[in-house]
Amino acid sequence: KGRSTTRLVATQKMRAGMIQGLRGQANAPTVRGKVVDDIQHPGWRVQSVQSALGVVGFVFEGRPNVLADATGVLRGGNTVVFRIGRDALGTAISIMDLALRPALRSSGLPEDSVSIIAHEDHSAGWALFSDPRLSLAVARGSGAAVATLGSLAAQSGVPVSLHGTGGAWLITDESTDPDFFESVVQRSLDRKVCNTLNTCCILKDKAAELLPRLFNALSAAAEPQERSFKCHVRAGDEGLIPEDLRTKEVMIHRASGAVKEKQVTLIQSDKLGTEWEWEKSPEITICIVSSFEEALDLCNTHSPQFVASLVSEDPDQHQSFFSKVNAPFVGNGFTRWADGQYALNCPELGLSNWENGRMLARGAILSGNSVYTLRYRMQQEDPSVQR
Repeated sequence: KGRSTTRLVATQKMRAGMIQGLRGQANAPTVRGKVVDDIQHPGWRVQSVQSALGVVGFVFEGRPNVLADATGVLRGGNTVVFRIGRDALGTAISIMDLALRPALRSSGLPEDSVSIIAHEDHSAGWALFSDPRLSLAVARGSGAAVATLGSLAAQSGVPVSLHGTGGAWLITDESTDPDFFESVVQRSLDRKVCNTLNTCCILKDKAAELLPRLFNALSAAAEPQERSFKCHVRAGDEGLIPEDLRTKEVMIHRASGAVKEKQVTLIQSDKLGTEWEWEKSPEITICIVSSFEEALDLCNTHSPQFVASLVSEDPDQHQSFFSKVNAPFVGNGFTRWADGQYALNCPELGLSNWENGRMLARGAILSGNSVYTLRYRMQQEDPSVQR
């Protein structure tokens, strides 16, 4: 009964988010035909005009809310084709039949401006992303499947927006406030999504003060789930971890069920960026660093180059952090803010990290209004003008 109630609450929350996002799309001004620049010349002018990009392909597995969010590309005059995984396909088809197609008909838009490839096989997604008629390929998820889709699109000359590996990094320095730090950690671990805190770098000189706060926050995050937390500590740093935690065995809730594990295990430096896909048991990596510069270097080297947060009271340190850390989402507090609808008040079609490099002329939040191309329109006012 308790599990069913939790599922129902999660479903209602997702539905409320979908409704909020769709209303936001309906009320947002369209970018189609928007003049973003107007260059005046004697007797003539050139305007830069936002225009439809074309056909956008989406591949995602288990989140049917993406179907609602991604229809935002219609606002710019685009069309969209979905390939949806087995878990969400039935829900997506119901949304199409009961809500989306009737809405398209009533608005006068072609029903086929949004379509679903109703095949569960992964090969359907591979075929879609290999089609050069796509103007943009968007893959939601992470891991090897997304990397494969990205490679297929790239081989076909199709621009891609990939999620890649998730997991946020948090860094401390000499001026870190312990109370704020504890609050930040707890509020970055409410549930496991891509922007959840994954790796925490604690300054060695502050370890005696901050480690107890870290474990307090982990316990507080695990308490609502009635679970224990799990930590991975960089090999060589374990001496600063309390012995009772290092030797303690706890029940950790995995996708396959609850299993007994050591609460603290060791991890090598080259694995610091491993994204922990936890279920009910908050799970993070802890790294003790000798300096802010070491933490910054580790983040740039081993993180997925996604979300980075510095908890510091030093404005100069924050400026240095923002200029040097290689991440599209940079903050000074909780990591869970990196979300299009939450942060920018627009339905999010996907987040991108910088594992495969920075994106040309756009941010890492893909929204309906950011799927466009630019065209140039010349208007001649003086008939005597010539080159």
